[in-house]
Amino acid sequence: MRIVSTVLVVLVLICSPLRADVKLPAIFGDHMVLQRDAKVPVWGWADANEAVTVTAGDVKANATTGADGKWTATLVGLKASDKPIDVIVAGKNSLTLHDVLVGDVWVCSGQSNMEFQLGGGKWGFGGAHNAETEIPKADHPTLRLFIVKKKIAFEPQTDCGGEWKVCTPETAPRFSAVGYFFGRDIMESQHIPVGMIGTYWGGTLAQAWTSLEALKAHPKLSYMAGAFERLRDNLANIRQRYETEVIPKWQKDRDAWEKDVNEPYHAALRQWAIDTAKAHDAGQPLPPKPKPAKESPRRPGPPDSDPNTATVLTNGMIAPIVPYAIKGAIWYQGEANAGQPKEYETLFPVMITDWRTRWGEGDFPFFWVQLANFMARNPEPTQTADGWPGLRDAQSKTLKLPNTGQAVIIDIGQGDDIHPKDKMDVGRRLSLAARHVAYGENLVYSGPTYDSMQIAGDKVRINFKNVGSGLTIAAAPTTQPDVAPEAPATQLKGFAIAGEDHKFVWATAVIEPMFNAGASDTVYVSSPEVKEPKAVRYGWADNPAVNLYNKEGLPASPFRTDNWSNPTAAPVPPTK
Repeated sequence: MRIVSTVLVVLVLICSPLRADVKLPAIFGDHMVLQRDAKVPVWGWADANEAVTVTAGDVKANATTGADGKWTATLVGLKASDKPIDVIVAGKNSLTLHDVLVGDVWVCSGQSNMEFQLGGGKWGFGGAHNAETEIPKADHPTLRLFIVKKKIAFEPQTDCGGEWKVCTPETAPRFSAVGYFFGRDIMESQHIPVGMIGTYWGGTLAQAWTSLEALKAHPKLSYMAGAFERLRDNLANIRQRYETEVIPKWQKDRDAWEKDVNEPYHAALRQWAIDTAKAHDAGQPLPPKPKPAKESPRRPGPPDSDPNTATVLTNGMIAPIVPYAIKGAIWYQGEANAGQPKEYETLFPVMITDWRTRWGEGDFPFFWVQLANFMARNPEPTQTADGWPGLRDAQSKTLKLPNTGQAVIIDIGQGDDIHPKDKMDVGRRLSLAARHVAYGENLVYSGPTYDSMQIAGDKVRINFKNVGSGLTIAAAPTTQPDVAPEAPATQLKGFAIAGEDHKFVWATAVIEPMFNAGASDTVYVSSPEVKEPKAVRYGWADNPAVNLYNKEGLPASPFRTDNWSNPTAAPVPPTK
């Protein structure tokens, strides 16, 4: 009897047509935010030639699945609303997404300073310095958060891990601190729901976030594409060599280390414990604790496990969310590329243009964070054009792209920590740029930026844009509880000047007084050591001491007036 039943089940399965239910990628789900006032693609999979209808409140769109099983319907006419709606996707089956809002959607991406979580601690990496006061207030029903699961991919992916969450004191701590503060500020200033899509990975290079096609198309970047293609096309052989040669060699070295280093080290530790106890009992100085002669050899990672391989993060963490309709993107990255500032000058705008091309929404707003001050403070002017100063310069030059903006944070970094904890001011400065560029608000959204220079005898006149109510000397803000703001200095700091010999020395800098009730927009720079000046630099160091602001409290961006390459002469000591 059981055999007959089994045969009947098999016959039914053979005779019945296979059915593929309508499916959606993870970026569509409960609690999501759909982009207002835009063409909003909704896509998924179903049977070939299946009719699919998408209904979002009063807006409806139809689609028919192609031979590849994919369909796309485009919603038009969605208006911002904080009243939740259902989104119904109906084919042979029906899916209902609940608690959906319509507003503005922003992508936040980059490396560890974007990944840096609001909460940190028990929530993971990060922890803004005002997290204890901010997390309890993070109850925002109209702010929604989505974190793309990390993934390396050698081909563009069609789906990703992740789910939309309503922003609450329980969900906010795990999200990007910069992304949270930015999203909150936009939500409150524009009075609309906001969706933040976090796709970030610490320590990653910009080329990992750029498509293969974009890298191949640029002569200065095509070598990155070539390296990726060689790895991708030979991955099977490289994996085999990894398993049969690389790992066995590592294991041999590890075994030798264990015998020659680790075993003697532990024997020395045991003897040290005995000697320490004897010395303690005898009241004698304690012996120094022994250290291993060398560290254990690190196990090499698989050849397909490096997130810094060109294009792999675009494939794994950008492609799955394209073309989800967005308002724009914010970006915090550059530390990993700081060793190649000239290359970044090409790469960064290529990456932005690549994203805009793939989304197909035109030149959507794109804002980024200029690198913060970091590392030891150099008492002498920096003579080179490389490193972190050069990378900041490359970031500033990218402002030539339309609909872009830069948050300058040269005043709120931490010299001893590459992950500064003041993320609220970072988010606020990004949101100011967005409010002006993306939303058209008439407000001061940037600190002073270099405009032009004129040489006047032994002085250089520097003219600034974005001066707001005028230039001023100020100090970095502080949002840390119980920490008083730093008292501003009485003289400008951070200016250096050079003559024909290209040797920079510290300079005296004075803000030109206001005339005719206008806003001061000029600084005069000079040094008795430079009689015939040719160039000026400001904030040109890894961790510069700077204090030029506009009166709205936004810091001046570091700049240089020269385009000199690195000099061969030794640096000149500062004037005492």
